[in-house]
Amino acid sequence: MAKGRVSKEDWTMAALRAFARGGVSAVAVDVLARELGVSRGSFYWHFENRDALLVAALETWERHATTEVIAAVGAHGDPWTRARTLLLAALGDEGIAGLEPALGAARDAHPAVAEVVDRVTRTRIGYLEAVFADLGLAPGDARHRALAAYAAYLGWLDLRRTAPDIAPEVLPGTPAAEAALDHLVSMLGTPPVPGGDVGRGGSA
Repeated sequence: MAKGRVSKEDWTMAALRAFARGGVSAVAVDVLARELGVSRGSFYWHFENRDALLVAALETWERHATTEVIAAVGAHGDPWTRARTLLLAALGDEGIAGLEPALGAARDAHPAVAEVVDRVTRTRIGYLEAVFADLGLAPGDARHRALAAYAAYLGWLDLRRTAPDIAPEVLPGTPAAEAALDHLVSMLGTPPVPGGDVGRGGSA
């Protein structure tokens, strides 16, 4: 990559790939410069220091993986289509494999990581609540469904990293994976039955 064509976005995406590989400590300026094929001086054209790069990278992740996804999903007028589109987008192909589990694991490693991860988590759960409320769930049930959906999302991604041989269905791109994903999306996104008690845990 030519030095003059390395943008701030190139640096932040390289930082996120490094983060996925090894957490906060892997975001090293010299290593990223070699990966991008530029000198260390190129870094200082865009960033004051390493912390500034880390913050920019985290904000790039927040924008691509949350803000833009919510905006795209919100373009669908039908509540069920919104719910299904959101869950399929979240549980499908990852932009950078292993990044979300790495960010969660490093939450306490740096104040900037904690700040952005917490903000993203609040935004995502809040949006999921709104999605499930639009499907007709009562506020408490929408909250519970949102928590279950987000827990399933985090677990799904973690299985890709820790147990792909045991649970190959979590790896995208195969018929088995598509069937498992479709089952999970249907289970999480099923609209409530009118007059029923969906989300209340059943009855005695």
